[in-house]
Amino acid sequence: MTINCIVIDDELPAIQQMEDYISRMPFLRLLARFDNAIEPITFLQSNHVDLIFLDIEMEGFTGLQLIKTLQHKPKIILTTAYDQYAIDAFDLNVSDYLLKPISFERFVQSIDKIFDSFIKTNPSEISSKHYKRDYFFVKTEFRMQRVDFDDILFIEGMKEYLRVHTHSEKIMTLQTFAKMEELLPSDNFIRVHKSFIVAIDKIKSVEKNRITIGETIIPISDTYRNSFFLFLQTKNQ
Repeated sequence: MTINCIVIDDELPAIQQMEDYISRMPFLRLLARFDNAIEPITFLQSNHVDLIFLDIEMEGFTGLQLIKTLQHKPKIILTTAYDQYAIDAFDLNVSDYLLKPISFERFVQSIDKIFDSFIKTNPSEISSKHYKRDYFFVKTEFRMQRVDFDDILFIEGMKEYLRVHTHSEKIMTLQTFAKMEELLPSDNFIRVHKSFIVAIDKIKSVEKNRITIGETIIPISDTYRNSFFLFLQTKNQ
């Protein structure tokens, strides 16, 4: 799935930041950028745009005025340094309201909601209702790190943290198993223990109540044993 977007902001650093953030999300395609809210009107009439990143306070014609002129509104994420427009934004049914300075973590949260809404309205864009994309982002230390699903071997619980084991590294993140299970595609990842989620395609062998992935032995608990072996059976059908 590709989401076509444009950026409208009268401050060049803000445009450049949005361009950088957009470039990190493979399913976002930036069609154009504008430093005013007048020029996009013609562009929107002749181009298919799914999403607008829109500043509010711009000289001559504001972002809110632009929204009111649009007969067919794309999804709109407002990007502003001012919080007093939140009620107006709610009345105009915008998708999100990002306060500057905008962190990449907050940007990702907003885009995830946009992506999910597109999936719900365009289910034919994906081959499985459980699959959304081939990666996700986790917060580790002071940054958001991309993790490709294909790189994950297993995920290990470490008290309040999770450790994501990949081919090349171990990534610590403050995350719950419940949230992690929502993010992972359910056709390849399964919980086998209160402290472990495994990637089915990385399993080397299963012996009694033990799974071998690489050189690591992972236990299968009684709680998850039946569901795990039933899942393996479905993979063999």
